Amino acid sequence: MSHSTIHIKNLPWASNPTEMIALQKELSKQLILTGDVKDVDLVAGVDCSSYKHTKVMVGSVVIWSLTKGEVVAGVTADVVAELPYIPGLLAFREIPALLEAFKKLDVMPDIVICDGQGTAHTRGFGIACHLGLYLGIPTLGCGKSLLVGSYEMPDNPKGSVSTLTYKGTEVGRVVRTRTNVKPVFVSPGHLVGMDEAVKLVLKTCTKYRLPEPIRAAHRLAGDEMFNFV
Repeated sequence: MSHSTIHIKNLPWASNPTEMIALQKELSKQLILTGDVKDVDLVAGVDCSSYKHTKVMVGSVVIWSLTKGEVVAGVTADVVAELPYIPGLLAFREIPALLEAFKKLDVMPDIVICDGQGTAHTRGFGIACHLGLYLGIPTLGCGKSLLVGSYEMPDNPKGSVSTLTYKGTEVGRVVRTRTNVKPVFVSPGHLVGMDEAVKLVLKTCTKYRLPEPIRAAHRLAGDEMFNFV
């Protein structure tokens, strides 16, 4: 795939939880939940952390090359958070810092893995969906814990998958990325399908439970926080 500089779309914003919920419902109508990942190489992992005792968030974006098996770019940005953590509204706390970080990249990744949810969300519009609409490139969520839905535990071997359902609809997959290690919760964000999202997560998990791009983004955010004075 060709790689170009980042272009961030201008989307409406909201200033209070009631407006945020309404905006999520409206923006969810724009999602495209199909698309393949067979030609991708540059996989971005994103993570966002808050500085202790402050409202400052550090957004971290790392680009991992599948063909090289290593990090090829990494950037961070600091932004004052507009609100505390509210379940289901994570994007409004973290996206401003992540978008500032994306602006510092000189290449466009092929796809983005978010440390959070995509469609496996109360309104089917987690942070991976929201970020995908801003960037206009494929995104997916890989959450460490369950936000909504019910499922049967997948089998123990790596690669085992079960269905995550919410209100009678499949919203994600429960994926065993390491044998005998607790699974992760994978769901599409934008411009990628359910099966393809699972394939990419498994492809980017090497020796650990979480995909390498997310692990690298978390390390970079931690380094930035350590240096914060």
